[in-house]
Amino acid sequence: MLELRIQGRGGQGAQMAGEVLATTYFRQGFFVQAFSTYGGARRGSPVSSFIRVDERPIRLRCDVDEPDAIVCFDSSLLNPALLLGAGADTVVLVNSSRQPEDFSDLVQFRTATLDGMSVAQANGLNGFVNSAVLGAVVPTMGSPDIDLLAEVVRRLSPAKVEENVQSLRDGYEQVKAGQGWRVVH
Repeated sequence: MLELRIQGRGGQGAQMAGEVLATTYFRQGFFVQAFSTYGGARRGSPVSSFIRVDERPIRLRCDVDEPDAIVCFDSSLLNPALLLGAGADTVVLVNSSRQPEDFSDLVQFRTATLDGMSVAQANGLNGFVNSAVLGAVVPTMGSPDIDLLAEVVRRLSPAKVEENVQSLRDGYEQVKAGQGWRVVH
C-alpha cells in the first residue's frame, strides 16, 4: 500500500492537490482512500491531506503513520511532527527555491525540492503552487501517470485550466532530487 501525507497552508491548494492525486490514482484502477484535516478554516492555517493507494480494497481507518511520501507545500511546516513515522525510503518533497542538500535535517530521507512559486508565477497562477507540486510528485514517486494527472487537472481546475496543466508539466520537469538518488521521468 502506498501512503502519502500532504501538508500545506490554507490557500495553497494542498487539499485540492490531494483530491486531484486521489482521483488520478482511482482513474488508473487503484483503490483509494483520501481525507483531509485542517484547523480553523482560514487562509494560512495548516492543512493536511492523506492518501492511501492499493490494488486491493483499503480497510485501514486511521491516520497515515508511516508515509511513503511527504509532500510539503511550505518549508516552514517542516517539523518533527510532520516527519514522524518517515523512514529512510520516504520521499520528502518540499516546495522551496532551496536545493535538497540545503535541508540538513532531512538528509536521512530521499529529499527533493521544487520552486513551485516560480513555476506558478511563470504560468500566471500567482501563489497557487498545487499544480506545480503535483507535477513534481510523479517523478519523485514514479507514479501516477503524468498524462492522466494532466487530464484530471484539466477536469478539476476551477480556472486557468491550461495554465495549471503547464504548471503541472513544468513541475514534473524542474523537480530536483537530493544526493544518492534520482527522480524517474
